Amino acid sequence: MYVKCIRFHTRGGSRMAARRKWLETLTGYVFIGPMMIGITVLTIIPMIAGLLLSLVDWNFVSGLDKVKFVGLQNFAALLHDEVFLKSFGNNMLLLIVVPATMLLALLLAIVLNNKVYWKDFFKVIYFMPYISSIVAVAAVWQVLLHPSYGPVNHFLQTVGVEHLPKWLADTHFALLSVMMIMVWTQIGFSLIIYLAALQNIPRDLFEAADIDGASGWQKFRSVTLPMLSPTSFFLLVTGIIGTFKVFDLIAVLTAGGPANSTSVIVYYLYQSAFIQLKTGYASAMAVFLLIFVLFITLLQWVGQKKWVNY
Repeated sequence: MYVKCIRFHTRGGSRMAARRKWLETLTGYVFIGPMMIGITVLTIIPMIAGLLLSLVDWNFVSGLDKVKFVGLQNFAALLHDEVFLKSFGNNMLLLIVVPATMLLALLLAIVLNNKVYWKDFFKVIYFMPYISSIVAVAAVWQVLLHPSYGPVNHFLQTVGVEHLPKWLADTHFALLSVMMIMVWTQIGFSLIIYLAALQNIPRDLFEAADIDGASGWQKFRSVTLPMLSPTSFFLLVTGIIGTFKVFDLIAVLTAGGPANSTSVIVYYLYQSAFIQLKTGYASAMAVFLLIFVLFITLLQWVGQKKWVNY
């Protein structure tokens, strides 16, 4: 009888534990349900649709009865599209923005991390371009870089420069101008992230380096940089992904011109899909961009094991 009671209580306890676990699992799904629905509807389904559309010749205004399966022809056409190849090359050149922004942000963060006057004021000043409207930023820089009436060229003319660049209107300077504006707009975000990382470095490490007689450069190279490596890795990954996503600045500032000198893949994708109505061809660009960015990110994840210190 005693053994039967033990078995009964054991079974009852197991059932209650299983029921409690089931309720906890259900509660978890209830909380993550809205997010999962959003990710499914807005991310997963469009990715699958884009992959399927990249294999067809179709535009979204002609109706589903006009869908024509072409296999990998859209991807083969990308290799012979001069505008696409030019856009891809411009995207690769824009990668220079990432290390340039990180380097300048790190130098500014080190300066601001020391005892300087109006530290909070400078933080706000550097962060303002990052949170400002891209349309407003583009409008301001269009005025500043105007070939005839812009303050920049007026200053260069004042100091004796004879051959003034046309900046955004020149095929040789347009992309460089866009890169300069991208650095200016993004430096504030990297600055704030680096400042937070610098303030989290234990002071004991610098005190130990001082006891060992380390110079300022040695402390920077052996203490600061290794401790900032996870932050640098984060900024590197997000920055590279961001350069391949740039669209609004190009659309407002140059519209891909002059002569496609500032065209990037996302902007050319937009033109192909919504202006030329080549939905399948544009989807092939999107799939190519997704695969390429995933490949670059994977290389960074593999390489970070050699230089990132956690």
